[in-house]
Amino acid sequence: VSPLIKLGGYSALFLGLAYGAKRYNYLKPRAEEERRLAAEEKKKQDEQKLIEQELAEAQEDYHIEVSLPFSGAVWMNKVFCAL
Repeated sequence: VSPLIKLGGYSALFLGLAYGAKRYNYLKPRAEEERRLAAEEKKKQDEQKLIEQELAEAQEDYHIEVSLPFSGAVWMNKVFCAL
């Protein structure tokens, strides 16, 4: 095999590794931010589910019917401000 072809192959390999490392360093902070936002959203959803479960249990215990005209943070603010 010609030395020129070998040089071209190894040059392409090196450039590919350099590009991959640069791209990885570029994308890593973005992926971490996406994971952080997803974790925050999951935490909010879990809190909302817990509140809904507690409300359902309270409805069963006291045989009352409560409608949820609001959702999410608006509903939670109304509940906690009323306490």
